[in-house]
Amino acid sequence: MTKTLVLLFHPNLAASTTNAAFAKSAIAVEGVSVVDMQARYPDGVIDMFTDAEVDAQMLLDADRIVLQFPLQWYATPALLKAWQDAVLTRMYYINAATEGDLLFGTPIMVAVTAGNIPNAYTPEGQNYYDIDALLTPLKATAYRCGLPWHAPHVVYNAGKLDPSSLSAAADGYADALRAFIAATESSSTSEAA
Repeated sequence: MTKTLVLLFHPNLAASTTNAAFAKSAIAVEGVSVVDMQARYPDGVIDMFTDAEVDAQMLLDADRIVLQFPLQWYATPALLKAWQDAVLTRMYYINAATEGDLLFGTPIMVAVTAGNIPNAYTPEGQNYYDIDALLTPLKATAYRCGLPWHAPHVVYNAGKLDPSSLSAAADGYADALRAFIAATESSSTSEAA
């Protein structure tokens, strides 16, 4: 069985509705593990030489990676950026041959929640840019690191969904994870062979 690592970056998961429901749904998918990064780094400080070593190994042990987070002011949560600065800098600039190069080819997907309606993320909408444009820094990072980019899973109106819609969104996330696993399973099993 292949391993899918979901790194959940939510600043207050206890107060979350959508990301908490997503995490619960993801855990139920076979081969998926979810790491609450805010619980792992409650003060937001990540040491490049100790913490990042553990996280680098976590990434190297995975067959695919999912970054799950709420979009906040058109960007990722601060902890995700701090994590990138510590872990990816370590893996790709300090230990490229023993870490970063070994991660090459690991598929990555983003699961993002956005608080507004889909039409707000258009040139005519309140936010002007679409989600794809707002995810450009992550796409560029994936490209730089040699991580094949999978189409993101996006849920709009997060935090405002009624119970039925929230349940459907959580089921949709589980389905998206299964589709991501199915689409990338052959590359991870062929690399293991």
